[in-house]
Amino acid sequence: MPPRPSPLARHLLAAALARTGDEMAGPALLLLALGVTGGPARAGGLFGALLLSAALGGPVLGALLDRAPRPGHVLAAALAGYAAGLALLLLGIGRAPYPLLLALAFLTGLLGPALSGGWTSRVPDLVPPAALPRAAALDALGFTAASLLGPALAGLCASLAGAPVSVATALVLVLLAAPAALRLPPSTTPARAPRLRAELRAGVRALRTTRPLARATVVSTVSCAGQGVFVTCAPLLGARLVGGAAHGTTLLALSAASALAAGAALARRPTALPPDTVIGASVLVLAAAKPLAAIPSPWALVAAVLLTGAGEGPQLTALLAIRHRDAPPRLRGQVFTTGASLKITAFALGATLAGVLAAHSLTAALLAAAALDLGAGVAFHALRPATGAARP
Repeated sequence: MPPRPSPLARHLLAAALARTGDEMAGPALLLLALGVTGGPARAGGLFGALLLSAALGGPVLGALLDRAPRPGHVLAAALAGYAAGLALLLLGIGRAPYPLLLALAFLTGLLGPALSGGWTSRVPDLVPPAALPRAAALDALGFTAASLLGPALAGLCASLAGAPVSVATALVLVLLAAPAALRLPPSTTPARAPRLRAELRAGVRALRTTRPLARATVVSTVSCAGQGVFVTCAPLLGARLVGGAAHGTTLLALSAASALAAGAALARRPTALPPDTVIGASVLVLAAAKPLAAIPSPWALVAAVLLTGAGEGPQLTALLAIRHRDAPPRLRGQVFTTGASLKITAFALGATLAGVLAAHSLTAALLAAAALDLGAGVAFHALRPATGAARP
């Protein structure tokens, strides 16, 4: 008989399924709403509601994960709730009143951080401390692979079988991950009595006062807003330089492939460079890529896309490593899900900014994205821990 997969392998596979479903859900919902309502404003509103609510859901989900004696059960419930929300949206678009659909998308989005940070926060329960850097790097690869596969699957399913099938596929992928969540081991930290509000305050305090965590959170959040700008500009870049807006998806896939390759290189030697150094360098790489994309040349655009992936992949790997290293064990879930919610919301705000700027000037939008990355670089240096400061 073939050997059974390890608990970590099962966990990473399930996380990849859930994240791919999550990455599919937004584009698939957007395509469905566009096809049914015929209006980009309403379709974009549903997509935005699904993303923006993550800022509220992340901290609460993390606190519940930290408090639960069986955090896997909380994670499985979040997965089931997210899939149920997608199912109701699938049934309601074109039938239910638009304000009700907006509210439903907002409620569904509250559970979104569980599909990203919730999985990552449980990795230390599955491996010994010495194996954590490599496990975290492999987890980051799963993130990147999902960002590559999710939108591509959404477009493929919609083109072959229709947008409703694309949404249904996304929710099935999310549900397929639930059994692995239920099999997660019990919490290694004892259940605690403090009220939820006190737990939330403790999580915010840990993110604010633990200097490496604060720096990584601010840098990655601001940088993710720049990513939202760039992703929104991709169809316009495709139309301007490579023959059609549909080629924007190809550009994003090329960027994700570059990120996957860069992340895989780091996964081979996860401790070769300090993650703090990597995250600081990554925003400079990303800042250089955006003006390159503004040059009216297909080759410059391809180079910019590859450079973007080369910055994003290592940044994610370094970010997860810093959170694993510095998050207090009893607040680990909050640190990961709050960080995920901030990035999701920043991405949505960046996409909104791009929509406003690109309507007047695509170059202005790309330069704004570069400015956000440079701002993240400034924050990295401004939040540098004091020399000799003790790490918590």
